[in-house]
Amino acid sequence: MTTPPDAPRTGATTAVLPVVGGEPASTPKPKKKRDRIKVAFFSVLAVFAVVVVVVGLFGWNLWSSFDKAEKIQDAFPTGERPAAVAGAQTILLLGSDTRGSSDEDEVSGRSDTIMVVNVPADHQSVSVMSIMRDNWVEIPAHGEAKINAAMALGGVPLVVETVERFIDARIDHVAIVDFESFAGMADALGGVTVDNPKEFTAVSGEHFDEGKITLRGDDALAFVRERKAFATGDYQRAANQQRFMKGLLSEVLSADTLLNPFRMSSLVGEVSPFLSVDAGVDPGYLLSTLWNARDIRSSDVHFFTSPTLGTGWRSGQSVVLPDWDQIDVVRKALRDGTLSEYEPPKL
Repeated sequence: MTTPPDAPRTGATTAVLPVVGGEPASTPKPKKKRDRIKVAFFSVLAVFAVVVVVVGLFGWNLWSSFDKAEKIQDAFPTGERPAAVAGAQTILLLGSDTRGSSDEDEVSGRSDTIMVVNVPADHQSVSVMSIMRDNWVEIPAHGEAKINAAMALGGVPLVVETVERFIDARIDHVAIVDFESFAGMADALGGVTVDNPKEFTAVSGEHFDEGKITLRGDDALAFVRERKAFATGDYQRAANQQRFMKGLLSEVLSADTLLNPFRMSSLVGEVSPFLSVDAGVDPGYLLSTLWNARDIRSSDVHFFTSPTLGTGWRSGQSVVLPDWDQIDVVRKALRDGTLSEYEPPKL
């Protein structure tokens, strides 16, 4: 006897679907939670891919922009030098004014601005010390002269050696920036705000009101360059340069800049053609420095001028006389990583 086609075979197991409303229920569908996990996974993957592309483009753009900066060959002296402080960074920043000056005593090849920038090992502060260009110091192998004469006498290595002796600390990196870049940097940041303590009109005609002012373009250049409008001359110019640098750093260290790769690239692109750096300064170093400075705010940046006893006369010229007792205090603070706590005595 044959088994009818529709009859179950002996011993076979028959799956019985539950009956709902007289009809067999359908097979359960995959859970929606599983679909949501897939969507979330691919969304994160897509965002990650976009971030990688953006960071890659930013890195390439930063590298190509920074590549315009001229490299200073043999920037450091070859003789005995002060020992490096582990984890700390001391950078020599030199400013030059290639647009020229009407000053009769302006000597070609001399550095107009000398600043020592120190970041201690804990990376919690930045100290910027201006060194008056007319400080009367010992220049190695050349005797006593104004400190800014070192550039003309022996180039960057002699400037580094002279400043290292002045502060008794090792210079890790060197950068030379042309004043021309200040105009572009101010514009790239949408302006740099400074607190101007005294109303003045520059010899070039720009007028600056007292109080908080925003500098852009050539106004920024005139502000950091002017000295003839002041009775204190270079002292006031150095103070104004510090005010501009403080405002500049405030903008650079803001989230609007640090988290905006396009703004940062624009800033680097503006300054690079007017910048010369030692061979150890590259985009990788720049990114590392910015990362280490991520917790630093403008209130953590300390500006001051190297202590002096005022002006005097040496070899028939007006000079600035260093206060060597106070400079010894600065030297110790550099070694101890406490330079941000130093306050120079008022003249």
